[in-house]
Amino acid sequence: MTTDIERSIQKSYHKKLWTPFIQAIKTYELIQEGDRIAVCISGGKDSWLMAKLMQMLHRITEVPFSVTYLSMNPGYNEANRQKILDNAELFGIPLQMFETNIFDVANEVPTGSPCYLCARMRRGALYAKAGELGCNKIALGHHFDDVIETTVMAMFYGAQLQAMIPKLHSTNFEGMELIRPLYCIHEEDICRWRDANGLEFLQCACRFTEAIDESGDGIGESKRQEIKHLIATLKKGNPGIDQSIFHSLHQVNIDTFPGYKSGGVKHSFLEKYDEPTQKG
Repeated sequence: MTTDIERSIQKSYHKKLWTPFIQAIKTYELIQEGDRIAVCISGGKDSWLMAKLMQMLHRITEVPFSVTYLSMNPGYNEANRQKILDNAELFGIPLQMFETNIFDVANEVPTGSPCYLCARMRRGALYAKAGELGCNKIALGHHFDDVIETTVMAMFYGAQLQAMIPKLHSTNFEGMELIRPLYCIHEEDICRWRDANGLEFLQCACRFTEAIDESGDGIGESKRQEIKHLIATLKKGNPGIDQSIFHSLHQVNIDTFPGYKSGGVKHSFLEKYDEPTQKG
């Protein structure tokens, strides 16, 4: 099955998966010689595809780097934990799994959703474990759709224009960098590849979302899902709208904004408004 999965990437989905993967690696300079990369596998479709793409690249690259395939168990039930281990065998991935009690801690939050706390704790645990293993980078499975949805969410619900960049330095773990190798890959293409290979992956699989799903009260509909549905609706009338959002992130014209923030410092267009304008 491992060879079938790889063959599908090399043949049927080369243009949709492998090409944009390599495009992101090269365009955003995500991997340098000597990097020690922790490929973080949550158990979902995105992280498993990323793991396989990184494994395939590692075999053929002319830029030597090392890779560790890392999965954290935040407190999955035994069936979900075993699913990750089974997929590791299916994919031919030498997975290292480490245990935490993050779900227990997050579910003790007295009010509101524990998801934000859970996400922060999981990220921190991954950084810490990667550092312990001697890695200088962690790779996460955020894809093209995550990028544009984050941008629209920030504008609609955060009252700011903010994007998800392809890589960034950690502010809490010195010397550690986060990279996003799936940055240019569309989620619909990941889904097609998954379905074509008959693959099954985890969703969130935490106790909180399991309880929501069983209640049937609909409160599990997140803001991200609202934005995902909105973009899908807009694409019916303008099929290229997602690409437009993505490309706009690479073509920001600061001169047309009344205000912006850089390095944590707020700026106003008035600061340079009366400066002489050079005309060509």
